[in-house]
Amino acid sequence: RSGRTGVELAPAATRRNLEIRTAQDADIPAIVDLARRVYPGQLPYSTGQIRGQINAFPEGQFVVTYDGRIVGYAATFIIAEKLALSDHSWEAITGGGFAARHDADGDWLYGMEVCVDSSRRRLRIGQRLYDARKRLCQDLGLKGIAFGGRIPGYARRKRRYPDPAAYLDAVIAKEVRDPVVSFQVRAGFEPVRVLEAYLPEDRESDGHAALMVWRNPYYQPDAARQPPSRRDPKVARITTVQFQARPVASVDEFFRNVEYFVDVASDYESDFVVFPEMFTLQLLACEQERLRPEAAIERLTDHTNVLIERLNRMAIGYNINIIGGSHPTRTEDGEIQNVAYVFLRDGSVHAQEKLHPTPDERYWWNIQGGDEINAIQTDCGPIGVLICYDSEFPELARRLVDQGARILFVPFCTDTRQGYLRVRYCCQARAVENQCYVVTSGNIGNLPNVENMDIQYAQSAIFTPCDFPFARDGIAAEASENVEMVAVADLNLASLSWARGHGTVRNLGDRRFDLYRTVWRERG
Repeated sequence: RSGRTGVELAPAATRRNLEIRTAQDADIPAIVDLARRVYPGQLPYSTGQIRGQINAFPEGQFVVTYDGRIVGYAATFIIAEKLALSDHSWEAITGGGFAARHDADGDWLYGMEVCVDSSRRRLRIGQRLYDARKRLCQDLGLKGIAFGGRIPGYARRKRRYPDPAAYLDAVIAKEVRDPVVSFQVRAGFEPVRVLEAYLPEDRESDGHAALMVWRNPYYQPDAARQPPSRRDPKVARITTVQFQARPVASVDEFFRNVEYFVDVASDYESDFVVFPEMFTLQLLACEQERLRPEAAIERLTDHTNVLIERLNRMAIGYNINIIGGSHPTRTEDGEIQNVAYVFLRDGSVHAQEKLHPTPDERYWWNIQGGDEINAIQTDCGPIGVLICYDSEFPELARRLVDQGARILFVPFCTDTRQGYLRVRYCCQARAVENQCYVVTSGNIGNLPNVENMDIQYAQSAIFTPCDFPFARDGIAAEASENVEMVAVADLNLASLSWARGHGTVRNLGDRRFDLYRTVWRERG
């Protein structure tokens, strides 16, 4: 009981707790569920889109929680004034819903989404989210906030106002009331004009929207510009291992060989060390008899648990993130898949299956393709993994980059120079078209007693975009051909931000979202 007011406080267990904060990866399922409830008649956000929004601009994605449950979400990104205030569609300006058009050197904050749980509207959740955006805009010294606001009263009044601009004028003049536009005007936003065909699936608005603008009263046009990334430049040191296939007498000997390179990479204070695809095939050299291909892969799956346990321990002990090549794994549905395990130095373990087995993998080893690919959050930002042949399918890399990945790791296993060059050329293309880094790691040598692992050819490398901040040939580092060794490079993530905003070409920003997009089928 308060001594001054005599008001009895509610017990701690019954107090309502409302909080607004930036969104985290763990919030993604709840955000997707919220959007599905708020927009029941529209295609819901995918987990990949929400992950892309968070990774593109973490400071700009807000959630409101009430008693621990997410009841509001706002997504924003930064963009240049010319784009923010010009005619546009939601699909084009948001990069397909991924916030892929985020421009760290832009001067306007763009609001791509606000959704509020309808059962909690009396908590002024929408107002809180708009206020959070305004504070962010002021903190970053941006000119203002722009977005395409719904006009859900228009469709039922279309006969009276055939021109949506006339309807908006009537709302501004308070001749009619639109629940959304009227709320946004009260929140301090100014309707500038109609954006026609902004969101075709919004039937209540007949597909149109109002371009709403709020101008930052504290904006100082003469203030010094911030650096392109708006965040402290971050450098990730990468070690890629060109690993020699060799006979080993025991499982322990194999892991001693692996640990040697983890130790070397750790001595270089690397953030990541990456091993090749199928590097665990050396474990078959321990077998007393030569096994037929399918039996050999089946036997190799028996080592999955020990592989995870040993490399997880190394990642923690050597304080390094390990891209553990790939390893045949029997999945819960009984299939054998080629899986890359990622061991982070915080002790977490992630798995990325190969989506496209090669014809040889399917024929000799009966390996099946996976059905999901997503960026993995690390202490150096989101990354992606493409196992060998997957690097030859551009839509996979684009999905990872849309989700925020700036470094793609490609463990590979090729037997001939032609096979190796297919992987190399495709990886260099992925680096250019996605303005990201691509790190490859391959096997060399041979294992005479292991079926389908007779000879190996590799020249592991670290590729960059081809523009001024990067290496002249788009190669940050590369190993000598067919020699066991490591290659090391420092990758400046801020340089990618510069290239995407100021580069000679800007592949990500120049995509024609008005003409094409890739639609992924979400699991479940």
